[in-house]
Amino acid sequence: MDAVVWIVLGVVLAVAEIFTTTLFLIMFAAGAFAAAGAAALGAPVAVQAVVFALVSALSVAVARPVIRRHSRSSLETGEQPFGVEAIEGSTALVLEAVDAEHGMVKIDGELWSARSFDATQSFAPGERVQVIKVRGATALVWQDDVSSPGQLPEAKR
Repeated sequence: MDAVVWIVLGVVLAVAEIFTTTLFLIMFAAGAFAAAGAAALGAPVAVQAVVFALVSALSVAVARPVIRRHSRSSLETGEQPFGVEAIEGSTALVLEAVDAEHGMVKIDGELWSARSFDATQSFAPGERVQVIKVRGATALVWQDDVSSPGQLPEAKR
């Protein structure tokens, strides 16, 4: 019966992790599943509690620093950005008119669908724009006005 209680606790913690997405509760779920294993082997409740505490603490101590290191952006770590992070902040050439609904830009030789970061702006083909953010496969762009950075949107200040 103890094993069932630990399994239920583990499932509850794992489901709660889905809603928090912090990868913290899942470590306690692992501890609960380990305690369920100890209960299934016939260990007394005190030993089950110790197994839960040890496995939870070890998983937090070992896995959490690795998860935190890999979850930080390259801008925070000072490393060379790659992927979408490398595209954000770069300059793009408008190929098809860009507004709040549709558009196409060329970024480092690649074609990207684009939308205006500010819904009131539109850009004509041939204009240079700056990529503010990437959502999915769509670049959100803003006027490329490097000479006056005070005009950049709040998201990039």
